[in-house]
Amino acid sequence: MLTDVPAAPAPLEEPDARGRFGDYGGRFVPETLVLALQQLAEHYRELRQDQGFWRELAELMRSYSGRPTPLYRARRLQALVDGPELWLKREDLNHTGSHKINNCLGQALLARRLGKSTILAETGAGQHGVATATVCALLDMQCRVYMGAEDVRRQALNVSRMRLLGAEVISVESGSRTLKDATNEALRAWVGQVDEAHYILGSVVGPHPYPWMVRDFQAVIGHEIAAELWPKKVIACVGGGSNAAGAFARFVPHSEVGLVGVEAGGHGFTTGEHCASLGRGKPGVLHGALTYLLQDEFGQVSQTHSISAGLDYPGVGPEHSAWATSGRVEYHSVTDEEALNAFENLCRLEGIVPALESAHALAWYLREGKGRADEGPWVLCLSGRGDKDVQEVLRLRGLV
Repeated sequence: MLTDVPAAPAPLEEPDARGRFGDYGGRFVPETLVLALQQLAEHYRELRQDQGFWRELAELMRSYSGRPTPLYRARRLQALVDGPELWLKREDLNHTGSHKINNCLGQALLARRLGKSTILAETGAGQHGVATATVCALLDMQCRVYMGAEDVRRQALNVSRMRLLGAEVISVESGSRTLKDATNEALRAWVGQVDEAHYILGSVVGPHPYPWMVRDFQAVIGHEIAAELWPKKVIACVGGGSNAAGAFARFVPHSEVGLVGVEAGGHGFTTGEHCASLGRGKPGVLHGALTYLLQDEFGQVSQTHSISAGLDYPGVGPEHSAWATSGRVEYHSVTDEEALNAFENLCRLEGIVPALESAHALAWYLREGKGRADEGPWVLCLSGRGDKDVQEVLRLRGLV
């Protein structure tokens, strides 16, 4: 039962009084949002101690979302490379198909307590948008989702799902027409309706208190892993980094557990077409927080590329920046081609269709776990299912 797993995040690290994890985070926003964010942080700090809130969230996670999600032993994938004992944390089995609903349920319940009737959200791969639309239908809230036009094209299935659930999907044509631009537009829209609307940010990015709140709502992933087995290593893909933060936070104080975040290497570093914010970025301010991001010599945010819409983002959550700087978490990258191969291997060897985001973590395991059978158990967060990516994979493989 989920009630045996701590949903309330009391043991986890809190940001400092400035809303920072180490040197990273903070609140760099228009003046019109400062008061709203201060009130949100104060309300969340109180809510964090409210066991009634966490019990309500835990019950919805159990009865509506389907938690706890299982750990699955991927024996055939392990045998392919004679790798460490591999367990997949099956976040793809959540209602709506990814880890995103953990955060959406938590923030929607918070918004209801704040008396908000409208929810705004951004989405890249569409999984956060679908989860937001789902909880808005459940709680009778209006929902508007901002999505880059390029992602609208490559994630058409999720766009249809959002609309069926009653959400208004707003296609963003500016910039690279991907997740960064959708986030820009969602934040801009929130400025104009901050009194009646709550913005459900989908990852551990943005101004304080969002990285803190989202990490806490996703920490159920790591709590459940620890309740079932104690891993030697935990692996997760990293774009903004919410599934990774949720999987890692429980284990950060335990140095015997290795933590590995896998970024999108795109077409490779030499091309400049990638999303490796920690591998090739430097500190700067993006979407209201000081963090590592990809930028040019003039400090302008760089164009990015990933086969995965959910990882196609030029920055990363500030807590990930702090973990990278301290050396507590290792961050690596894999290319589009490696991710595609891993996607196909999991389909054919285990009968599981993963999200392209999750396929990046799988690719790292297949590359780095080769011949290391005595080093397990390793747990890999399978952050989402890949129904949304099937047509894009077939197109890239020349099969449609």
